[in-house]
Amino acid sequence: MKGRTISPGIAESEAIVTTEPIGFYGGIDPKTGIVIEKGHPLKGQKISGKILVFPFGKGSTVGSYVIYGLKKNGVAPVGIINKETETIVATGVILAGIPCIDHIEIDKIKNGDIVNLDADNAICTIKKI
Repeated sequence: MKGRTISPGIAESEAIVTTEPIGFYGGIDPKTGIVIEKGHPLKGQKISGKILVFPFGKGSTVGSYVIYGLKKNGVAPVGIINKETETIVATGVILAGIPCIDHIEIDKIKNGDIVNLDADNAICTIKKI
């Protein structure tokens, strides 16, 4: 699938997917990479080392620094794919150097799919499990 580059880079890993927005500040523990937002479908799951797929971010601008903190602490996703990347996520992935693209039909990606993310060329390829 062809999208739009937000932050360049290349990554390949297992996808962790949600149809719900993610609020990084208060929603993801920056020390563990575990989703802690009460009621979120991914609550209790670890995003570290995976391709994180979600429609868009939500919440405080501090979320950008949480994304950076995830990377600094070695528990960040290796890539992010969005339907629409808003400024909080865009700023965070650029600061952290995490490959990110948007304008992707995220409903075509399922949990556990192996995804090749080539953000340099704004392309993601799904390898079904």
